[in-house]
Amino acid sequence: MDYKSSLIQDGNPMENLEKQLICPICLEMFTKPVVILPCQHNLCRKCASDVFQAANPYWTNRSSSLSMSGGRFRCPSCRHEVIMDRHGVYGLQRNLLVENIIDIYKQECSSRPLQKGSHPMCKEHEDEKINIYCLTCEVPTCSMCKVFGAHQACEVAPLQSVFQGQKTELSNCVSMLVAGNDRVQTIITQLEDSCRVTKENSHQVKEELSQKFDTLYAILDEKKSELLQRITREQEEKLGFIEALIQQYRGQLDKSTKLVETAIQSLDEPGGATFLLSARELIKSIVEASKGCQLGKIEQGFENMDYFTLDLEYIADTLRAIDFGTDEDEEEFIEEEEDQGEEVSTEGKEEGHQ
Repeated sequence: MDYKSSLIQDGNPMENLEKQLICPICLEMFTKPVVILPCQHNLCRKCASDVFQAANPYWTNRSSSLSMSGGRFRCPSCRHEVIMDRHGVYGLQRNLLVENIIDIYKQECSSRPLQKGSHPMCKEHEDEKINIYCLTCEVPTCSMCKVFGAHQACEVAPLQSVFQGQKTELSNCVSMLVAGNDRVQTIITQLEDSCRVTKENSHQVKEELSQKFDTLYAILDEKKSELLQRITREQEEKLGFIEALIQQYRGQLDKSTKLVETAIQSLDEPGGATFLLSARELIKSIVEASKGCQLGKIEQGFENMDYFTLDLEYIADTLRAIDFGTDEDEEEFIEEEEDQGEEVSTEGKEEGHQ
């Protein structure tokens, strides 16, 4: 902190300097101030020890040879966390510069006369300083208010005793609050770790699940390819057989067509001897051809491929039913509760009959 700029801005540099020398825990001037590295904030060594003990209740003291780590210390001013060594707070460096400034400040204050207005004055009695504390109303007041004013019937106490008591109480509250903040920070850290672990576990489960489904996809693709190849082979065999029959029938048709042409030419022959030379063989060939071809045929439904149709509905139902077992666990839990309820009701009825 820039002490020079603060002193220039404030009309009373001594009061502003005093504010810079106040411990944030006990609210009093530093006593054996120690530096919290690396944030450079200062605390009384005792206050730092109280805060450290509250945040690390299981810490073994520095005299123990088994203590290897002093635990964690969180600065109450900026919340910066420091990992302490086995010496704990006693391992922090003393701030000799601040101690010297405090000594100089105290010497300066002791040599300066008390200025008017430096002490709070009573609002009811402007010339009276506030020097007592009303325990009944829980407010500071002056002696005139106790003798003649609004606090005549109230119980009062010296201002200094109440001042020390409330300052101690406030210091304890600050220590408790700092320790509570450390516990809350610990819980936050644990929750953040839980978030991280949850994300890591989810990622791992997703990877494993993806690998298993990829395996299923590969099996299905393999089965699909195998079945498609079988259908293709069956198609090729049937088409080959049918095309062979078509060629045979076409050959038969060509042969019959040629016989018809030959017969027509013979019918146009005017000479009887010439006609008779080929007529008998031609008639025999036509009769043989007209009896019907003896070529192969295909059976009814030969072109049907329905026997390759698969009923995969039961497999689809099985795939749809895949889950992590949550629904089954809930159903079992509900069934157990119902069974227990029936047992209780049965026992009640039996007791009633007895």
